[in-house]
Amino acid sequence: MKSSKLFRSLLVLPFLAASCGASAHAQTADVPLAARDGQVTLPYAEQKFRGNVGTTYLNADPAEFPAPIKAPEGAPNVLLVLLDDVGFGQFDVTGGGVPSPALDELAKEGLTFTRFHTTALCSPTRAALLTGRNHNVAGTGVITELATGYDGYTGVIPKDTASFAEILRQNGYVTAWIGKNHNTPIYETSAAGPFDHWPNGLGFDYFYGFMAGDTNQIRPYLFENQTPIGTPDKEGYYLSTDLADHTIDWLKRLEAIQPEKPWFAYLAPAATHAPHQAPKELIAKFKGKFDMGWDAYREQTFKRQKERGIIPADTELTPRPASLPAWDSLNADQKRLYSRMMEVFAAYGEQVDHEVGRVLDYVKTLPDADNTMIIYIVGDNGASAEGGFDGTLNENAFFNQYLMKTEDMIDRIDEIGTELHFNHFPAGWAWAVDTPFQWTKQVASHLGGVRNPMIVKWPARFRKGGEMRTQFLHVIDIAPTILDAAHIPEPRSVNGTAQTPIQGKSFLSVLDDAKAEEVRTSQYFEMFVNRGMYDKGWWAASLAFEPWDPVRGEFDPMKAKWELYNLDEDFSQAKDLAAKNPDKLEELKALWWAEASKNKALPLDWRGAERFSAEGTGKPNLAAGRDSFTYEGVLAGLPESSAPDLKNKSFSVTAKVKIKENANGMIFTQGGNTGGWAFYLKDGQLKAVHNYIDVAVYSVESDSAVPAGEHELKMEFAYEGGKEMGKSGSITLSIDGKAVGSGTIAKTTPFKYSLSENQDVGTDTGTAVTSDYKAPFDFQGELEKVVVELQK
Repeated sequence: MKSSKLFRSLLVLPFLAASCGASAHAQTADVPLAARDGQVTLPYAEQKFRGNVGTTYLNADPAEFPAPIKAPEGAPNVLLVLLDDVGFGQFDVTGGGVPSPALDELAKEGLTFTRFHTTALCSPTRAALLTGRNHNVAGTGVITELATGYDGYTGVIPKDTASFAEILRQNGYVTAWIGKNHNTPIYETSAAGPFDHWPNGLGFDYFYGFMAGDTNQIRPYLFENQTPIGTPDKEGYYLSTDLADHTIDWLKRLEAIQPEKPWFAYLAPAATHAPHQAPKELIAKFKGKFDMGWDAYREQTFKRQKERGIIPADTELTPRPASLPAWDSLNADQKRLYSRMMEVFAAYGEQVDHEVGRVLDYVKTLPDADNTMIIYIVGDNGASAEGGFDGTLNENAFFNQYLMKTEDMIDRIDEIGTELHFNHFPAGWAWAVDTPFQWTKQVASHLGGVRNPMIVKWPARFRKGGEMRTQFLHVIDIAPTILDAAHIPEPRSVNGTAQTPIQGKSFLSVLDDAKAEEVRTSQYFEMFVNRGMYDKGWWAASLAFEPWDPVRGEFDPMKAKWELYNLDEDFSQAKDLAAKNPDKLEELKALWWAEASKNKALPLDWRGAERFSAEGTGKPNLAAGRDSFTYEGVLAGLPESSAPDLKNKSFSVTAKVKIKENANGMIFTQGGNTGGWAFYLKDGQLKAVHNYIDVAVYSVESDSAVPAGEHELKMEFAYEGGKEMGKSGSITLSIDGKAVGSGTIAKTTPFKYSLSENQDVGTDTGTAVTSDYKAPFDFQGELEKVVVELQK
């Protein structure tokens, strides 16, 4: 690619480009910084005609159209893949028990990084990845649902931390984001927007995926750009396959229309985040493969990791946490249930490996495949322990501070892995697939929460394959590395906003040389007050809460215990040196507080599920301040966070309808099989149902059918819990003002129905609240309007 005259004319003085570039990336041997293309203020000025304008075209200078911005000569395509909730010892590529043939092949062709780090949670890792700044600086100290009003925890990526996708786009790239978006504030995900913080507003020309932290793999609610396209309803559908198809189709269109333009594709599958779902035939392949249990799994994985050189020969296998049971201590039902859950998880993992592998295979066929940089990050944090001790049929139960027991699930064991549940394996398996490290997702203090494998391939730049890289890196280092590879300087201003300097550092030098100096020698970590401080080989760690405990009470971070590790000599964090080296520990503790203050990680907040409440945290809500909501006709796909909050209060739903005999269909629903409400007609009977986090389903129906004609149908819920959360209540059903049925709801969902289900009127776009009907269950008849009224 050659720079246009316009592009060259807009270059800033060389010393400006050099000074900016020095902060963003290391100098490379082939392209000196001062000679790089690009400018440090974006966007580029619009080109104006500078010739003479005559009275007619006959005596005017020849016209010149504004020339499009072209990427720097030799700028590579970039495919960035980010998996979800993956342990270091999960996939076969790093010694785990889940087959990964596509990852294995990529590792043979590229470089495997074994000391790459994330933030211990999804939204924060993704914000840091996209911006090159620490997660708190990027406003995302926690998932968006738990955001608070402090700068480091708003869940809003600030304008002064522009994404590198926006920088690439304004320097001649075409960009796409396909898959999970968990970086838009939850109160901005409805059809009303605003759309500034949607992918299209964050630098991506194209978006296809879902707007949530997780979603049902068989019945997701999807968007294309800013348009909701709903839930696919076809036999054999799986989200991982769909996302791979859309990535390949997008690349095919580019190749057909504008093959000379470089592209950046960000593929973010939902796997292997809960719900763990996969085709039955694939699950059957793993029957009995994990009957050895999690203790033996870790030993087997650890042995493979050493044999393959993935971990140093002197690495020690860290012990099982005291609160987790030994596999041999479990009873027969527990072993049968837990083995089944791991079988499903393995099938889910192999499926996503295959689907991403299809994308990798297609990229190989492109004419410029050699100049395509592939960065495959195998997880945005460690494996998730949010299934609790026994696992769960519903991850959302954990977020509502409820831990399912084996007896709650054993009778439904054959349903695990299907669309009927939002299942999640036990914490013991999460710990196992994080081999050889301690702890899991959420625990930023220990490597089980933050160390993820990464594989990089770029044939045009380096031909080496099958090698390891052991330099310490962090997710913030991805953005400047890609800008460095594209010869694009870090901008000082983007779209009129002065930029906070990128904190990451390019690691291109590491690609060339296995013995290259580390570009990152210091990094702070914090998540739910689990704190870590890395500095020149040393790591100080303070665990606040065990990740499988959803209830978090009083805590004093000033009195919390700290541990100390020398990672240069102790790969797995197995030897606590705090007692032997107290001065070094105090030094790192002081450094952590300084970094936390500088990076907006304060104030510390260890609250759990209660932070889901918009009313409790003051998060904006489109429904806030209103007690009455009127919906005319069908209205689908309204996110729970933008809908009236039905939790822990009395409310009513009134519908004006015109129907025939024995009518069917959804009138109003909020939530799905993870928790929520449904008010509907089934064979003429009026019904109201509450799903209590997939633990119990409470149903009330009319004592007579609703006759044909025009009617006012109503459900009234009277909450009996006062100011307490998740308590009981009673339902009354009425037709045209006459009570026709009543019943008790023994328990209600206290904090959150779902991260991805919606409120629907006249249909059901997600999973069914009850097995009594099958979604989408469109309303049969005329639905004039539905009115929801809240009583506080």
